[in-house]
Parts: sequence; C-alpha cells; structure tokens
Amino acid sequence: MARPPEEFSISTNEVDGRAHVSLRGELDLATAPELEQLLTERIDSSQDVVVDLRDLEFMDSSGIRVLVAAHARAGRAGTRVFIVRPKSGSAVAKIVEVSGLDGELNILDDPAQAA
Repeated sequence: MARPPEEFSISTNEVDGRAHVSLRGELDLATAPELEQLLTERIDSSQDVVVDLRDLEFMDSSGIRVLVAAHARAGRAGTRVFIVRPKSGSAVAKIVEVSGLDGELNILDDPAQAA
C-alpha cells in the first residue's frame, strides 16, 4: 500500500550568512507561492540562498518556475541561489534532469559546497 505524501514544509536556518532552505513533501501549484515569497524576501535582502531538494518527494512545473525565477532574480540582485541536488533516482531528480535545470542553475551535491 502506498503511503500518502508528506505534507509540504519549509525549514530555514542561517549558515555562514546564507539562508539554508530545506524542502519536504510536494512542491506544486498549491505550495510554490510560499517558497517563492520566502526566496524573494531573502534575495531582496541581498542574502545568498541554498535550497535543499533532498527531502522533496514531488515537484511540478510550478516548482521549476520558482527555482528558475529565483536564480534570475538573484543574478539581477548580485546574490546567488544554490540548489542541493535531489536524491538520485527520485521523482524530483528526474524532473531536474528532464527540465534541463542541471545546466541552468547552481546545482550542488552537498550544501557545504556553497562557497
């Protein structure tokens, strides 16, 4: 029997002056605005952001749009957005691969690489 998806949640902490944002559950049309607002606030306050996708179970095109928009906004603001690669073989990893985000965004294997 399939288990129900985990409820979407965002946890944020500060590490070396950067906002580390960890996502859990499903990032979709219903939950993307919450992430977008958080990323926009951090980027607009000139803070680098690390978005950790390792515990994300699902992401649709709404999530992709938020990540791409945050990357572009950070570029204009002179800050950076780093994405921690989702677990290999996961549904989110496939979406990142198929969408071409690997080539567009600052993708890291480990959050400690954000320097």
